[in-house]
Amino acid sequence: MIEVRLYGRLRRFAPEDDPCSASILFVPHREGETVGTLVERIGIPAAELGSNLFVSGCYADLDTPVEDGDRIGLFPDDMSLLYKWYFRPKGGR
Repeated sequence: MIEVRLYGRLRRFAPEDDPCSASILFVPHREGETVGTLVERIGIPAAELGSNLFVSGCYADLDTPVEDGDRIGLFPDDMSLLYKWYFRPKGGR
């Protein structure tokens, strides 16, 4: 299972619409999945995503592989991280 945490306006894709909720999706893992294919499967338009994507606490991009048990953090394009160089990339990229 993959835990997907949604932030900002992406929270509308979570099952709970209460603004005080945690906006977390639990999505079954698929072999060979990447952040991009997971986002597509959830139904989030890639154009709404910002460059701030995280896989298990590591800075990622749409091509980053996703493993069973990973935690994904997705931020919209209007929530930019100012200091992304403080986060190490997943897989050393």
